[in-house]
Amino acid sequence: MSDSLILDPVNKADACVIWLHGLGADRYDFQPVAQILQKKLPSTRFILPQAPTQAVTINGGYAMPSWYDILSMSPARAINKEQMEASTQRVIGLIEAQRDGGIDPARIFLAGFSQGGAVVYHTAFLRWQGPLGGVLALSTYAPTFNEQMTLSASQRSIPVYSLHGQHDDVVQKAMGRAAYETLKALGVTAVWQEYPMGHEVLPEEISDIAIWLQQRLG
Repeated sequence: MSDSLILDPVNKADACVIWLHGLGADRYDFQPVAQILQKKLPSTRFILPQAPTQAVTINGGYAMPSWYDILSMSPARAINKEQMEASTQRVIGLIEAQRDGGIDPARIFLAGFSQGGAVVYHTAFLRWQGPLGGVLALSTYAPTFNEQMTLSASQRSIPVYSLHGQHDDVVQKAMGRAAYETLKALGVTAVWQEYPMGHEVLPEEISDIAIWLQQRLG
């Protein structure tokens, strides 16, 4: 996509991480993180898409980069489902473009921070039908998961690394944990990791992500 920041590796790309930023941020937000990770993953392309600028109800209708509108915060976050689907289709388009360019989908990873992570969860476990390398869920939640959801065999085979701050006052740790527990109950190989931080990313977390990706990319 023309509005995605694409970081090509020093070697020929044989893997890809598609990384979605959070609410109010932009495609450059995780560029430094991607560059750190690429030093340890010299054959992995990073794609950082840009969310559209649109009104966000809970922020007084102010227009900002967002993957979907958040209509209310309680009891559970109510969201604009059409915008969630539109963002999901963009991610699927990016997956398909990398696949069609020669990268095995089993070596394509979806990563997302906060609202971006919610889109990644929705894409991987409710819409995409096929293999994926894995999902990195940072400080995020899953507003579209529910007790009635079922997973295909390929969806159950997608490993998940859920990372969350113990002091997160934006996306409560319990919300992140609930998404993780839902996937575990459905047979997904998911790992939960928490850090002494708020709604942010720590160097230690980046190091852990690098190890997790290296283990899966060989």
